[in-house]
Amino acid sequence: MDDDLDQTLTAVGPRLRALRRQREITLAELSAATGISVSTLSRLESGDRRPNLELLLPLARAHGVTLDELVGAPPTGDPRIHLRPVTHHGMTMVPLTRRAGGIQAYKLVIPAADRRREPDPKTHEGYEWLYVLNGRLRLVLGEQDLVLTAGEAAEFDTRVPHWFGAANAEPVEFLSLFGAQGERAHLRARPKANTSTTRPASADE
Repeated sequence: MDDDLDQTLTAVGPRLRALRRQREITLAELSAATGISVSTLSRLESGDRRPNLELLLPLARAHGVTLDELVGAPPTGDPRIHLRPVTHHGMTMVPLTRRAGGIQAYKLVIPAADRRREPDPKTHEGYEWLYVLNGRLRLVLGEQDLVLTAGEAAEFDTRVPHWFGAANAEPVEFLSLFGAQGERAHLRARPKANTSTTRPASADE
């Protein structure tokens, strides 16, 4: 497993360089778009810096690709994937972490909105962070009814009643980081600002 991960991460650098050159932008321009320093971008492309989620999320957004495309992962449902997708009420959830405890990562795909389906908010212990990859995500959080678009993120205490689904006639794909004991994601990349209740992650956390 570690060898497979190392091979995947090693391949990210050349892919990042190819994407940037395809878009005909400089390291300085990419740095301005992502908030990542030129030196860090250069080290990522050369393979001298190991990529992580904090770096890959803004890069995927800047290049207009999904994380799967950025790391060269096979599409969800490809039989070569050893993860086990779970489908419940039409929503497909793919666990991206295997270890027990701590923050768990998931990729979720929700089909197009069913106008007959009413939100059914739930509460439970924990803390959740969402990042929309494709489509429009409807998030009902407490008294608020919000729509997040691709590239937007939200974080919230799951003890607040919440529900999410596709906002329109297109499916939505998003990442979820969830801490059952209330752990929060520590991110340095600041996403677009949301409302006061769905507070974007900051460098101070």
